[in-house]
Amino acid sequence: MVFSKESLSNIPTCYATVSVGTPDHPLDKKLEAIADAGFQGIELGFPDLLSFASKNLGKDVGPQEFELLCNAGLEVKRMCKELGLKIVMLQPFSNFEGWKPQSAERKDAFRRAKGWIQIMEAVGTDMLQVGSTDSSIPTSRDVVTSDLKELADLLAPHNFRLAYENWCWSTHAPEWKDVWEIAQKVDRPNFGLCLDTFQSAGGEWADPTTRSGLLGGDVKKEDLHERFQESLKSLGATISEDKIYILQISDAYKPKEPLDPKPDENGMRPRARWSSCLRPVPFDGGYLPVVDFAKAVLETGFRGWFSTEVFDGGPSGQDQEWTDMPGYTKKAMQAHKRLLREVIE
Repeated sequence: MVFSKESLSNIPTCYATVSVGTPDHPLDKKLEAIADAGFQGIELGFPDLLSFASKNLGKDVGPQEFELLCNAGLEVKRMCKELGLKIVMLQPFSNFEGWKPQSAERKDAFRRAKGWIQIMEAVGTDMLQVGSTDSSIPTSRDVVTSDLKELADLLAPHNFRLAYENWCWSTHAPEWKDVWEIAQKVDRPNFGLCLDTFQSAGGEWADPTTRSGLLGGDVKKEDLHERFQESLKSLGATISEDKIYILQISDAYKPKEPLDPKPDENGMRPRARWSSCLRPVPFDGGYLPVVDFAKAVLETGFRGWFSTEVFDGGPSGQDQEWTDMPGYTKKAMQAHKRLLREVIE
């Protein structure tokens, strides 16, 4: 498919609040930087809401103190309205699906879900991002599907949608094909996908534990490229455009030294560690085939939200000091514009 400038000119732009500064930075300054760069919407990061609520009240607010979080959410909604920002999505809702029936973990997951729905009502968003779990659970697709159906049904009376994302270190759904298969089995009108350039290219094409930074290590780059292109061709021909709710954009730095393939002391797998601090905006030192993945998503007919979600600690993962948040969000907007230009070219 050939894309014209006109056909892509109305793609709305979004920026995740967790992708500029840290939760310790004032949320109002983050929002101002995002709006001043020309973004139209935000993904509201739960860590930012938690920090904002704690600072406003002068005490630590817990992640399940939902009444206090909702009150803070009303203020966030007001700030966004003043800046002309739409709250596109609340994120990241994690470790939800697949727990054993009647387990404490499953009960907690649904308790959290009901609380997050209250927060969504307070902030005025209609979309919840759910990441494919990385908990050590049995990988029963039937149990996962059943849980996600139940969550979609909890959201439905509020006219809320569930955007399900493949996390490339997930226990059971690390690739786009996995979450698409799950979406078909869930079969709910308010259940769709959150696709992500990093999560797919970082799982199917790249590997931070190899010297080359590529999947397989000893696989020829040409063969890997061909295999990835086949996956992208399948994506473009398979996924329904109305089932893609949002596309998240980021690149990745190739680690200076291969990451240890074993989980760290906190249980984080190598791709999770890579994701947490080595994800810049495109065209700023990364090496993933971001443009190719964006093209494949556009091949479906999708023209919805393109959202910058990065975790940029610099090439070492520890270099970002966040002395200029407005400068960073402006750089992200330039990367968005360049991405669309390269898609056209």
